[in-house]
Amino acid sequence: MKAHHKMLIGIATGTVAGLGANALAGGAPWLDWAVNNVASPVGQIFIRLLLMLVVPLLFAALVMGVAELDLRQVGRLGARTLGYTVVFSAVSVLIGLVLVNVIQPGTGLSEEARALARGATQVKAAPPPSETSFGAVLMSMVPTNPLKAAADGDMIGLIVFSLIFGLGVALTPTEGVQRLKETIQGLYDVMMKLIDGVLRLAPYGVGALLFAMTARLGLGILQQLAAYVGTVLLALSVHMFIVYSLSVRFLGGRNPLEFFRDCRLAIVTAFSTSSSSATLPTALKVAEENLKLPPNVSRFVLTAGSAMNQNGTALFEGVTVLFLAQVYEVPLDLSQQALIMFICILAGIGTAGVPAGSIPVIAMILTMFKIPVEGLGLVLGVDRFLDMCRTTLNVTGDLAAAVYVARGEPPARTDVERAAGPSAS
Repeated sequence: MKAHHKMLIGIATGTVAGLGANALAGGAPWLDWAVNNVASPVGQIFIRLLLMLVVPLLFAALVMGVAELDLRQVGRLGARTLGYTVVFSAVSVLIGLVLVNVIQPGTGLSEEARALARGATQVKAAPPPSETSFGAVLMSMVPTNPLKAAADGDMIGLIVFSLIFGLGVALTPTEGVQRLKETIQGLYDVMMKLIDGVLRLAPYGVGALLFAMTARLGLGILQQLAAYVGTVLLALSVHMFIVYSLSVRFLGGRNPLEFFRDCRLAIVTAFSTSSSSATLPTALKVAEENLKLPPNVSRFVLTAGSAMNQNGTALFEGVTVLFLAQVYEVPLDLSQQALIMFICILAGIGTAGVPAGSIPVIAMILTMFKIPVEGLGLVLGVDRFLDMCRTTLNVTGDLAAAVYVARGEPPARTDVERAAGPSAS
């Protein structure tokens, strides 16, 4: 049985069992015992396993994402790709934050829902920033000791250090650094293998989390999820069909309708696999055969973009954090929301392009702002479908970026032209 089928079974089983238990024995002592001593611990173990892998995974992914750009060689391509990624990631997160503040999908839950926070297993988290000065916040982002920052849960410091370290690796093309890159890549591969192993437990962990919540809350939680899913889908739709259409038209000089038609194969593949990495071969085929982009441009932009240009993921992370903050009534002022936006933009560069790759990052942000991590059970219940949708946006964004970068770039010279010398046209 495929993993996503197992996940769906876990989701359905946990939800139906919890709703049935709530309807038949809501408030019964034996149900409270089962929730507190069986279901909640199983779900918490699953969450803790994800949190355990956050630091090494984030470091390795960010370093390799930046190091693979090799800025000295690709120069203009790297700068334009990175600039496009940062700007449009910021736009995507901003759209998500505006909509979640306007729609307020997480408000209105009962006191029983918020009581889950008080019974949650505590995970050490960095305190939310209390500085009001922009300069003070900016200085606090640069750690004096990156190891201490990681140990203290200062993920902003770890992200900044990882980006700087990755840039240093990219600018130091020595044999020793090449071996270091291979080591970091090995660390990333190990973390991904462990994440894959933890996600094999997801049907049980998700089922336990959903059982615990629905057994306590009943149908009320499902109504909240409908508002949350609608908010995420609306934000993704606005970014995909409005923002990317404008990008393709004015930055890429192409007809948006033709662009989406030419990208159909990659879009369908992304939706079905929920993985930017798995969609990369199809995206390369579409870029070269349908969009007629220069291979040297499309291969660079799409390869880097599959790991770095995660607009949909960044949007999803921002919406989810604010949704859970609303659910548990954790107040976040504008400066804290701006900080969340900044983290989502940076984390989007290092989020793995695989199914559920954003969950560890969301867990990290939740602990930073003291938002109950077990609230992820709400998100995991619908994550598979939302993952399919945000991956579609990620891959579409990669192709839109390739269209933009390719505009005005000279096509790669053929072997015959190179052999003929500089006079060949």
